[in-house]
Amino acid sequence: MAAKQKILIVDDDVNIAELISLYLTKECFDTKMVHDGESALKEFETYAPNLILLDLMLPGIDGYQVCREIRAKANVPIIMLSAKGEIFDKVLGLELGADDYIMKPFDSKELVARVKAVLRRYQPVKQEPVQPDLKCVTYPDLVVNLSNYSVEYYGKTIDMPPKELELLYFLASSPNQVFTREQLLDHIWGYEYAGDTRTVDVHVKRLREKINDHTAWSISTVWGIGYKFEVKE
Repeated sequence: MAAKQKILIVDDDVNIAELISLYLTKECFDTKMVHDGESALKEFETYAPNLILLDLMLPGIDGYQVCREIRAKANVPIIMLSAKGEIFDKVLGLELGADDYIMKPFDSKELVARVKAVLRRYQPVKQEPVQPDLKCVTYPDLVVNLSNYSVEYYGKTIDMPPKELELLYFLASSPNQVFTREQLLDHIWGYEYAGDTRTVDVHVKRLREKINDHTAWSISTVWGIGYKFEVKE
């Protein structure tokens, strides 16, 4: 029997934390609850969760700082929680490395669905024989493989969250084609991010921090429109 996936729930509201735990336990997840930022950082080390549900407004160390410190150590998926009415900058959360966010009060089915969706993106893909439809694009000093969610840059594997990799693959699969921010949002993030085009800009910025322009290719900004993966003749 496969081991249960572990979810670390970080929320200073004990009732909400217990409610989330109840929802996820029914879906056969193993859960652990903590109620402040310092405890979250400690349990992250000892519990080794597969995913973290992280409230922003925590006593002591807030959720933003917890996210920042965990991201400096590991690539574990993080979903941020924020109550309606609280100041919540989605772009700041994404820049710090959050994978998704959920506004309170939330629907139990939506919460479970988002947790499962994020975990699916992080599932390691079993090595299979190469198939004709292998989703992989290759350029000088760059290989982006969507089949096993890996990126090789100058022969070295680059750690990259799923959405960044999916964006890079999508652009690189259509060299020199210009995509608007709205098109990229629709293809990579879907309807739930509709209208929030800053999300695209944040992820392009993070890609450029990891992958510099090459003499043969680059991720180019088309001012007033969007982006393209430019291949130089």
